[in-house]
Formats: sequence, C-alpha cells, structure tokens
Amino acid sequence: MTQLDPAEWPPAPLRTERLVLRGAEARDRVAFIELFASPEVGTYVGGARPRDELERAVPEVPGRRPGVFVIDLGGAMIGMITLDRRDAERPGHVRPEGEEAELGYLLLPEAWGHGYAAEACAAVPDWFADVLPGEPVVLCTQTANERAMRLAAKLGFTEVERFEDYGAEQWLGVRESRNMSSSR
Repeated sequence: MTQLDPAEWPPAPLRTERLVLRGAEARDRVAFIELFASPEVGTYVGGARPRDELERAVPEVPGRRPGVFVIDLGGAMIGMITLDRRDAERPGHVRPEGEEAELGYLLLPEAWGHGYAAEACAAVPDWFADVLPGEPVVLCTQTANERAMRLAAKLGFTEVERFEDYGAEQWLGVRESRNMSSSR
C-alpha cells in the first residue's frame, strides 16, 4: 500500500481562494491546544481534552507528520485537516484490505459557518489524487453530526455503509479519485 512519504512532508502549501493549507509550525501550538480543548469541537470526536494535559503533552511543533495540514487564514491557524490510512481493524471500508485514505478535519468554533471546512476539505482530496492517483478517499462521521453529513454530501462523498462505533451510529462515505478504475 502506497503511503505519503515522510521525507517529502510537508508538501508545498496548497492555496485555495481564502486559505493556505500547510505543514504545522511552532506558532500553531496555541491553536492546536485550543482546538483539542474546545468542548464544541470535541462534541463528535470523543470530547474535549483537559487544557493542562494538553499544555504538557502537545509538542513544540504539533501535528508535524505526513497527512496533517494546518488550515491557515490570514496567517493564523483556524483548524486542521488530516489524511490518514483507515486502520484495517476498524469497521467501515471500501476495499477488503482496508487502509483507505481517510479525510478528517477540525476547525475552531469561531471559524464555523464561513465555508472554510468545505474549501479546505475539497482541496486536500484533489491534491491527494495527484499524489496517489486511483486511491479512494473515505470520510467517517457520526450520523448525529448534521453539519459534517451536509459537508460530506457537498464534497461528493457517497454513502458506503453505516455502523455502530464509539457508542454511536457512524456514516462512511467515499469520494472516488479522479481517473480511478472501479475496484469495488
């Protein structure tokens, strides 16, 4: 299974109409802590983490690994996007062997409602399709997360299945890569 090359991470920043998607930097540490400590952000992802725990645990340059993009608006981090391999042991896949690229995102509450998630989440699968042609991208969210369900539909993800995980009904959708031959 092809992976993102750590030696080539981060890629050149991706630019959208209003945003820059880039690798993490030390100046993003405070925003990472805010993101993970936010009760609003944590609603559908297991809850907020205690701020004091985050202050101790978050490294000087958080999110410094392949697949993590900082969502930058005007020079400040407003959220993050992840593109990770979905563990084959977890429920929900489009291929028998699993390990599909899974899109995830978190934005600070003050960035909600402005279309930033849609703008950023559209750019990353397009970039990924150029880097690893033919690879599908999946997105998993709780069905109770109405905003995420609407965004998945807007981005062109189509339902593959629903299942119970983390004590809630989950929705798994796929967005086929450009030039992807049918593998299902």
